[in-house]
Amino acid sequence: MKKLIAVLFASTLALTSCGSSAGTNMGPQDFQKKIGESGVVVLDVRTAGEFSSGHINGAINIDVEGMNFDSEIAKLDKSATYAVYCQSGRRSGIAVGKMSDAGFASLSNLEGGIQSWQVAGLPLVTQ
Repeated sequence: MKKLIAVLFASTLALTSCGSSAGTNMGPQDFQKKIGESGVVVLDVRTAGEFSSGHINGAINIDVEGMNFDSEIAKLDKSATYAVYCQSGRRSGIAVGKMSDAGFASLSNLEGGIQSWQVAGLPLVTQ
């Protein structure tokens, strides 16, 4: 009986410890600090139209809902650190999950998306 309880406990622990491997959620100020670190790639996963209307300086644009998302991220360095955002945080959460599944290890997600960035008074560029 003790052996059975130990096995059940170990199984439960193993299942619950795997839940949050898909990146770190960050508020705007922490996200801004993260993108200021050397070598961090800023990834905007909104549409091209949304990107051109205003984005975080230095961001690259790969639409998570576009047909080429998987093939585009396959071209990226999986060992690099990525700071990912969208409009509200929903699509970037999906992108971070897909990237994690594809083997990317260092991922951060902007909670609340670019909306929270703007509310915090942080800058956007349109070039």
